[in-house]
Amino acid sequence: MGTTLPSIPAKRYFTIGEVAELCGVKPHVLRYWEQEFTQLRPMKRRGNRRYYQHHEVLMIRRIRDLLYDQGFTISGARNRLQELAHPTREEAAGAAVESFDSELPSMLLDSAQDLSIPSVGFALDSNAVRKELFEIRALLSLG
Repeated sequence: MGTTLPSIPAKRYFTIGEVAELCGVKPHVLRYWEQEFTQLRPMKRRGNRRYYQHHEVLMIRRIRDLLYDQGFTISGARNRLQELAHPTREEAAGAAVESFDSELPSMLLDSAQDLSIPSVGFALDSNAVRKELFEIRALLSLG
Protein backbone atom coordinates (compact mmCIF):
# COMPACT_ATOMS: atom_id res chain seq x y z
CA MET A 1 0.00 0.00 0.00
CA GLY A 2 2.83 2.39 0.94
CA THR A 3 0.73 5.57 1.03
CA THR A 4 2.27 8.71 2.47
CA LEU A 5 0.55 9.68 5.68
CA PRO A 6 0.17 13.30 6.79
CA SER A 7 2.43 14.64 9.53
CA ILE A 8 1.09 14.52 13.07
CA PRO A 9 0.27 18.00 14.41
CA ALA A 10 1.66 19.14 17.75
CA LYS A 11 -1.46 18.54 19.82
CA ARG A 12 -2.01 16.82 23.13
CA TYR A 13 -5.18 14.90 22.21
CA PHE A 14 -6.75 13.70 18.97
CA THR A 15 -10.33 12.61 18.30
CA ILE A 16 -11.01 9.29 16.62
CA GLY A 17 -11.86 11.11 13.38
CA GLU A 18 -8.55 12.97 13.41
CA VAL A 19 -6.62 9.78 14.10
CA ALA A 20 -8.47 7.99 11.33
CA GLU A 21 -7.34 10.69 8.87
CA LEU A 22 -3.78 10.81 10.22
CA CYS A 23 -3.39 7.02 9.99
CA GLY A 24 -5.39 6.26 6.86
CA VAL A 25 -7.90 3.90 8.47
CA LYS A 26 -11.62 4.10 9.27
CA PRO A 27 -12.84 4.85 12.82
CA HIS A 28 -14.49 1.42 13.14
CA VAL A 29 -11.10 -0.17 12.40
CA LEU A 30 -9.53 1.86 15.23
CA ARG A 31 -12.25 0.68 17.64
CA TYR A 32 -11.60 -2.92 16.57
CA TRP A 33 -7.84 -2.54 16.99
CA GLU A 34 -8.43 -1.30 20.56
CA GLN A 35 -9.90 -4.72 21.32
CA GLU A 36 -7.04 -6.59 19.66
CA PHE A 37 -4.02 -4.56 20.81
CA THR A 38 -3.80 -3.93 24.54
CA GLN A 39 -1.31 -1.10 23.93
CA LEU A 40 -4.12 1.04 22.52
CA ARG A 41 -6.02 2.59 25.39
CA PRO A 42 -7.38 6.03 24.42
CA MET A 43 -8.76 8.22 27.15
CA LYS A 44 -12.56 8.31 27.19
CA ARG A 45 -14.50 11.38 28.27
CA ARG A 46 -18.08 12.61 28.10
CA GLY A 47 -20.34 10.40 26.04
CA ASN A 48 -17.61 7.76 25.76
CA ARG A 49 -15.69 9.93 23.26
CA ARG A 50 -12.16 8.70 22.60
CA TYR A 51 -9.12 10.95 22.83
CA TYR A 52 -5.83 9.57 21.59
CA GLN A 53 -2.40 10.86 22.60
CA HIS A 54 0.58 11.31 20.28
CA HIS A 55 2.23 8.00 21.26
CA GLU A 56 -1.00 6.13 20.49
CA VAL A 57 -1.16 7.71 17.02
CA LEU A 58 2.39 6.48 16.42
CA MET A 59 1.42 3.02 17.68
CA ILE A 60 -1.57 2.94 15.31
CA ARG A 61 0.69 3.87 12.41
CA ARG A 62 3.03 1.03 13.38
CA ILE A 63 0.11 -1.41 13.56
CA ARG A 64 -1.15 -0.19 10.19
CA ASP A 65 2.30 -0.71 8.68
CA LEU A 66 2.56 -4.24 10.08
CA LEU A 67 -0.90 -5.23 8.87
CA TYR A 68 -1.25 -3.43 5.56
CA ASP A 69 2.29 -2.95 4.28
CA GLN A 70 4.19 -5.91 5.76
CA GLY A 71 1.34 -8.43 5.53
CA PHE A 72 1.18 -9.53 9.18
CA THR A 73 -1.96 -11.08 10.60
CA ILE A 74 -3.54 -9.49 13.69
CA SER A 75 -1.94 -12.19 15.83
CA GLY A 76 1.42 -11.80 14.13
CA ALA A 77 1.35 -8.02 14.50
CA ARG A 78 0.45 -8.39 18.19
CA ASN A 79 3.42 -10.73 18.70
CA ARG A 80 5.75 -8.44 16.76
CA LEU A 81 4.77 -5.44 18.90
CA GLN A 82 5.44 -7.46 22.04
CA GLU A 83 8.87 -8.46 20.67
CA LEU A 84 9.68 -4.81 20.01
CA ALA A 85 8.57 -3.85 23.51
CA HIS A 86 10.38 -6.76 25.25
CA PRO A 87 13.42 -7.88 23.23
CA THR A 88 15.22 -11.10 24.11
CA ARG A 89 18.45 -10.86 26.13
CA GLU A 90 20.58 -11.42 23.04
CA GLU A 91 18.76 -8.77 20.99
CA ALA A 92 18.94 -6.29 23.86
CA ALA A 93 22.67 -6.90 24.33
CA GLY A 94 23.34 -6.44 20.62
CA ALA A 95 21.28 -3.25 20.50
CA ALA A 96 23.02 -1.93 23.60
CA VAL A 97 26.44 -2.52 22.06
CA GLU A 98 25.41 -0.72 18.88
CA SER A 99 24.00 2.25 20.79
CA PHE A 100 27.06 2.46 23.04
CA ASP A 101 29.37 2.40 20.03
CA SER A 102 27.48 5.17 18.28
CA GLU A 103 27.03 7.34 21.36
CA LEU A 104 30.51 7.24 22.89
CA PRO A 105 31.65 10.79 23.55
CA SER A 106 34.60 11.81 21.45
CA MET A 107 36.39 13.11 24.54
CA LEU A 108 36.63 9.54 25.86
CA LEU A 109 38.15 8.39 22.62
CA ASP A 110 40.57 11.33 22.63
CA SER A 111 41.64 10.63 26.20
CA ALA A 112 42.14 6.94 25.42
CA GLN A 113 44.43 7.85 22.54
CA ASP A 114 46.42 10.17 24.82
CA LEU A 115 47.31 7.32 27.20
CA SER A 116 50.86 6.14 26.85
CA ILE A 117 50.85 2.37 27.28
CA PRO A 118 54.21 0.65 27.15
CA SER A 119 54.60 -2.04 24.53
CA VAL A 120 53.77 -5.47 25.92
CA GLY A 121 54.96 -7.54 22.99
CA PHE A 122 51.57 -8.17 21.35
CA ALA A 123 49.04 -6.08 19.47
CA LEU A 124 45.83 -5.06 21.22
CA ASP A 125 42.76 -4.49 19.09
CA SER A 126 41.20 -1.66 21.08
CA ASN A 127 37.91 -1.79 19.14
CA ALA A 128 37.47 -5.49 19.89
CA VAL A 129 38.25 -4.94 23.57
CA ARG A 130 35.84 -1.99 23.74
CA LYS A 131 33.09 -3.98 22.03
CA GLU A 132 33.53 -6.89 24.42
CA LEU A 133 33.41 -4.55 27.43
CA PHE A 134 30.18 -3.01 26.17
CA GLU A 135 28.67 -6.48 25.69
CA ILE A 136 29.57 -7.36 29.27
CA ARG A 137 28.11 -4.08 30.49
CA ALA A 138 24.88 -4.69 28.58
CA LEU A 139 24.53 -8.21 29.97
CA LEU A 140 25.14 -6.98 33.52
CA SER A 141 22.54 -4.22 33.19
CA LEU A 142 19.92 -6.74 31.98
CA GLY A 143 20.40 -9.08 34.92
